[in-house]
Amino acid sequence: MPSELVRLRALHDELSGCRLCPKMIGPVVHGPPVLSKVILVGQAPGPREGSFGRPFAWTAGKTLFRWFEESMGIDEAAFRERVYIAAVARCFPGKASGGGDRKPDFGEIARCRPFLAGEVEILRPELVLAVGSLAITEVLGKEVVGKKLDTLVGRELRTRWLGHDVDVVPLPHPSGASPWHKMEPGKTLLALALALVKRHPAMREVLAPGAR
Repeated sequence: MPSELVRLRALHDELSGCRLCPKMIGPVVHGPPVLSKVILVGQAPGPREGSFGRPFAWTAGKTLFRWFEESMGIDEAAFRERVYIAAVARCFPGKASGGGDRKPDFGEIARCRPFLAGEVEILRPELVLAVGSLAITEVLGKEVVGKKLDTLVGRELRTRWLGHDVDVVPLPHPSGASPWHKMEPGKTLLALALALVKRHPAMREVLAPGAR
């Protein structure tokens, strides 16, 4: 068994036992220990993901995986086997007072960040797919705070994230609560972003026949 896989499984055990955030609703949700040079980073699990035991297991996930299947020919099962799926926070934050899911707060993000850092240290990714504004900000940093999706989606950016140099392709959040990806310029920019993902060498390796 590769040492990276052993380390990743140990990190998952530690993550599964985390109870540092009193407002968060468990269980902790994470994907399988996939050794991949492509990491997808979302915001946080929704209310259904805990019962399924995997990220993006409900409506937003269906949209997300449809994007990849239609643009790259990789179905959900193969994507989950070949791409490491992480998130800014790993527990359901609960509902916001105005409806919808609450966004993780600064402290919750900070307490979960060491797990992301551990994953990046083990996997040393070459490509990061940052899904949604919160994940985009977490990966690209303060320079993108306040920037509209129109200026970020459809581009490939280079950054140093958690001590490691990576290419980043921002993607909109697939939640039905946001119509951005269904309207222009969102539809066109999303298509451009997915084309960039497909052409990236790390993703081409993921998409290669027989890849695991």
